[in-house]
Amino acid sequence: MATDADDLAHWLRLSAVPGLGAAHQRSLLAAFGLPQHIFAASRGALAAVVGSEAAAAVLAPPPQERIEQGLAWAAESGNHLLTLADEAYPRSLLDIADPPPLLYLKGRPELLQRPALALVGARSSTVQGDANAEAFARALATQGFAIVSGLALGIDAAAHRGALAAGAEGGGTVAVIGTGIDRIYPAKNAALAREIAAAGVVVSELPLGTPPLPHNFPRRNRLIAGLAHGVLVVEAAVNSGSLITARLATESGREVFAIPGSIHSPLARGCHRLIREGAKLVETAEDVVEELRGRLGWASPPFPAPPRHRGRRASGAGAPESSPAAPAQAALALDADTARVLQILGHDPVDIDTLAQRCGLTVDALYAILLPLELDGRLVRLPGSRLQRT
Repeated sequence: MATDADDLAHWLRLSAVPGLGAAHQRSLLAAFGLPQHIFAASRGALAAVVGSEAAAAVLAPPPQERIEQGLAWAAESGNHLLTLADEAYPRSLLDIADPPPLLYLKGRPELLQRPALALVGARSSTVQGDANAEAFARALATQGFAIVSGLALGIDAAAHRGALAAGAEGGGTVAVIGTGIDRIYPAKNAALAREIAAAGVVVSELPLGTPPLPHNFPRRNRLIAGLAHGVLVVEAAVNSGSLITARLATESGREVFAIPGSIHSPLARGCHRLIREGAKLVETAEDVVEELRGRLGWASPPFPAPPRHRGRRASGAGAPESSPAAPAQAALALDADTARVLQILGHDPVDIDTLAQRCGLTVDALYAILLPLELDGRLVRLPGSRLQRT
């Protein structure tokens, strides 16, 4: 990223032209070369490429305050402006239909050159979904993948935390946001964003100060898909934005993976739809690595693959893998009544009345059994007064 301040000023001016979208910016760059050549061109020459109205906007006096603000931001430690002309511009983005001419980065730009996997899912995720996302992200980061996500609540945040937990030897994490890079949305993830900026990298294509406008988040998803070799969807409803990311990944020739869930869970239906449409069903992080190994030219994983386990899975080794013996094994240390309730509960969400009916117990008697299990972390309460085994 050797672009000097004068060059950056021209790039910032180009990105600030009112009404001139990224597509027109790229058309002008293709026709004239660098931004300074665009601003030196005649109005007629510009109009031949983007039309007379856009040509007039290009030649209007530059927004000097906005340009100086961008230069001052780029001069701060850890901040970077990456242009389409830079050698460090991620090559993976050049494969998508509309790569942004200018990227704002905060953190470690070299992570954008690493093999990457996008991990996305529901904002209103379940406890188990968050655990799966964090475990898969940590395992895949340990394998050398940079984990790309969108810094949203739920699955995105869990994915970033999992990648950060892999430590300095892992592949790191990339947060692609739908606001200006000086604005973090949601504010609840501000501390997480600071952690990512310190150990990973935060990325935005939007000008400084851009607020969280709804139409910017679907556009953000194309960058999440474009930066990665594949997209793993952990939990998603049928109308989830994660399915948009998956579709964009497919259109760009990326692999799409999905973790299956309960047939009764609304947050599993999006994943099931993807699987029906050809996404790869995965149960462990190793499943993802095996699928991408040929695409990446790896004879074997760069780090030892996590072993497949039966029954309970060690923390960080991927999604929990169930087996017929698992409920009985988990209940060995419990008294007979509690073990029976836990086994009847199974792994699907269920309401208290239905569970009481299945167990042949009153609701009061069932609560007396469930409370110790909840305190012990063996089950969680979900929205709608439902229960689910962890």
